[in-house]
Amino acid sequence: MTERVDVVVIGAGVVGLAVARALALAGRDVIIVEKNDTIGEETSSRNSEVIHAGIQYKPGGVRASIAVRGRDLLYDYCRSHNVNHKRCGKLLVATNQVDVARLDALKANAELNGVDDLEIVDAETAKAMEPAVECNAAILSPSSGIVDSHGLMLALLGDAEDAGASLALSTPMTGGVVSRDDIELTFGGVEPMTLTTSLVVNCGGLWSDRVARSVEGIPGATIPQLKFARGQYFTYSGAAPFERLIYPLPRADSQGVHYTRDLGGQAKLGPDINFIDDNVDYTVDPSARSRFAEEAKTFWPSLDREKLVPGYAGIRPKTAGLGEEGDFVFSGPESHGVASYIGLYGIESPGLTTCLAIAEKVVELARE
Repeated sequence: MTERVDVVVIGAGVVGLAVARALALAGRDVIIVEKNDTIGEETSSRNSEVIHAGIQYKPGGVRASIAVRGRDLLYDYCRSHNVNHKRCGKLLVATNQVDVARLDALKANAELNGVDDLEIVDAETAKAMEPAVECNAAILSPSSGIVDSHGLMLALLGDAEDAGASLALSTPMTGGVVSRDDIELTFGGVEPMTLTTSLVVNCGGLWSDRVARSVEGIPGATIPQLKFARGQYFTYSGAAPFERLIYPLPRADSQGVHYTRDLGGQAKLGPDINFIDDNVDYTVDPSARSRFAEEAKTFWPSLDREKLVPGYAGIRPKTAGLGEEGDFVFSGPESHGVASYIGLYGIESPGLTTCLAIAEKVVELARE
């Protein structure tokens, strides 16, 4: 039996939940369909939980265009919904003279993205802020922070359900067909079902490209081939040495191994980056400890490597490979010609920060 619904959101990670909430609040009848047993099992719960300021993204790109808006929306939402968070600030540290020469350009890049609160500080000032840090100079980003990603997802789901949305867990999508004005989707799981819908929003994260390719009628040429970038984290068993986040200057392929802490005060380092095939593996290689310690000691010389403990790993869906700069892809009807489909691809960092801004964009696309 085929059931008709207005909107199907594929994926119950932080972006899918934010999108479902926004569409439900806009008056749409929404069902969120998730293949896993709980919400946010993959990328949404395996990251640094950082609220990014929007500093290093290439001006004119999608990420750059929504980073500041997403950051501000997220802070407002966390305050209004009592989601645990902290605007702790961040130091982006230059640990050699080559990096010092990059600071002005990085600050200028951030300003093009609308980030207007950065300050370049000398080594003495950075040391006064964070006595354990070692650097030649740094950029202070006071609007960076951390957030409880699980609490955020629960709040988004609660809002969506209060607005009439429903959630189906353990319901993997098995295929679909585009008709003239609708899409028919089939789902497996304990209770297989078929849904006919006026709008599909693909928030499938790691699997969003495969979700799209499983729907007959979505042009394959419009679907990016995602790359899996695996990142490991090590936790620190000693006292947290810094109040702020400490980041090296960004590289083309990653943010580099950086220091963060969670809201409980647990210090951690990561992630590194390693491109893998589609064999999802969340184990952490204990032998990577020496490499993590070596990288972190450039800004944290008193680090005791024996206190680094394998923590967790996550996987980021990227639209570009190693050494390339990818971006979010919002694929609406203008891109692929299917009026009833919106695809979100390559939603890696800062996907958590920008989830509410992404949801705004989806609502706009759905109205076109």
